[in-house]
Amino acid sequence: MEARLLEEFLIFAGIMATLGCLTKIILTVINRRRPELKSGNTLDEMAQRLGRIEQAIDATAIEVERISEAQRFTTKLLVDKGHQGQVESSRARVVTPH
Repeated sequence: MEARLLEEFLIFAGIMATLGCLTKIILTVINRRRPELKSGNTLDEMAQRLGRIEQAIDATAIEVERISEAQRFTTKLLVDKGHQGQVESSRARVVTPH
């Protein structure tokens, strides 16, 4: 009697485990086929993020242009005052220990 009860319990547990696995597989397939429902908010978020990235790139480009203009101005001042030759000659006098 106990063997028959144990056998029926194992059959029941096996059937329930099989049904659980099949349910999980079916739900996974359904969720993979439905990305369109979730993408509505995602597209808006992506558009906003791309807008912020574009603004950051524009701001960086402006700052790089300012830096390059300052470099050109500094170089022009050095050339006009004749300091270019003195800077090169002072570098030649520096002795670095080895």
